[in-house]
Amino acid sequence: MTNAFAPIDLAGHSLANRIVMAPMTRSRAYGPGATATDLMATYYSQRASAGLIVTEGIQPSAVGQGYPDTPGLHSAEQVAAWRQVTDSVHLDGGVIFAQLMHTGRVGHPSLLPDGLTPVAPSPVAAEGRVFTHQGPMDFVTPRELDADAIARTIADFTDAARNAIAAGFDGVEIHGANGYLIHQFLAPNANRRTDGWGGDVTGRVRFGLEVAAAVADAIGGHRTGFRISPGNPYNDIAETDAADVASTYTTLVGRLGELNLAYLHMIEGADRILTTRLREIWPGTFVLNPFTHPEPTGPDALGLVQDGTADMIAYGALFLANPDLPARLAARGPYNTPDHSTFYGGDHRGYTDYPRL
Repeated sequence: MTNAFAPIDLAGHSLANRIVMAPMTRSRAYGPGATATDLMATYYSQRASAGLIVTEGIQPSAVGQGYPDTPGLHSAEQVAAWRQVTDSVHLDGGVIFAQLMHTGRVGHPSLLPDGLTPVAPSPVAAEGRVFTHQGPMDFVTPRELDADAIARTIADFTDAARNAIAAGFDGVEIHGANGYLIHQFLAPNANRRTDGWGGDVTGRVRFGLEVAAAVADAIGGHRTGFRISPGNPYNDIAETDAADVASTYTTLVGRLGELNLAYLHMIEGADRILTTRLREIWPGTFVLNPFTHPEPTGPDALGLVQDGTADMIAYGALFLANPDLPARLAARGPYNTPDHSTFYGGDHRGYTDYPRL
C-alpha cells in the first residue's frame, strides 16, 4: 500500500515524495517591476524537500495583479529574476511549478499601471474589500471582457507559461480556484453572460478549458497542472446549487482529463462525495488540499494517500512554518507554529527564519 513518503512519477517528473507545498501568497516581490528577489530564492530552496513546490500566485499580465507586491511572469526582467529561484530549488534537489493566477475582478485600479481596471466575465463587483498600499479599499466594478479581450487573456496565460519554462520552472499550475478569473467564469453569480462564454455549464467551463488547452499546447501537458475549488465562497463566489456544482465540475474535470495534464489540484470543500467522484473521473495524478476547516491541513491527512483518496497531499500553512516539513511529518513532529502576522509582506521574519529540526 502506497504512503505519502513513497516516490511518484508526475508526468515524467521524478518526485521524491507525495507531499506538495501548496501555493501561498506572501507579497514579497520587492524587486523592480514585481520581480522575485534573493530572499524569495532562499524561501523556496529551504522547502525543496517537498515532492513538488507550487509557487505563490504569479500574474500572467499586468492587469492580472490583485494584491500588492505579488510577482509576475510577463516581462524579461521577471523571467530573469525567477531564474535565481528555480536554480536554487534545483540545486537543492527540488521540483517547482509556477502557479499562474489572474485575479480578474479581485483587485483595485491603484494596484495596476497605466490606468488599467480589473477585468471579469461580467461587470459585477465582488462584495468586500481588497488590501492595497493605501489600505483596504472596496472592490470596483470590473470591465467586462469582450471576445477579443478573452482571446488576449488566453494568450497572456500562454505567454506566461512559456516564460515560466524560460525561467527554469519544471511546469505551471493554472489557478482555476479561490474566486479568481477562471473561477469567476465558472460561477453563475460572477458570470452573467449570455454568449458562448457563459450561461449553461458548457459556456461557463469554456474559458478554463481553452486556457488549459492553449497552455498545454504551448509547453506540453506534462508541464501543466490545473487547480479547482468547487463550492468555495472565497472572494464572493456563490456556487450554492449542489447539482449545478456537481455538473459544472464533473464536466470541467472530464474535459480537462482529455488534455493529458500533469495533475489536477483540488481544494476540497465539505463534500467528500464530490471529491471521490472527481477523483474517479480524473485519469492522472490527483493532488488534494483536504477539507480540515477550521484547522490547517495536518499530519492525519497523509492517510488520504494510503487509502487512495489522493495521490499527493498539499500543505499550506504547515509548510510555510516548517521548511523541512516532509522530515517533520516522517518524525511525527514537532512542528513550528505559523505566525499569521507575517503571512503577507514584510522581511525575512516569518518567512525564511523558521528553524529546521
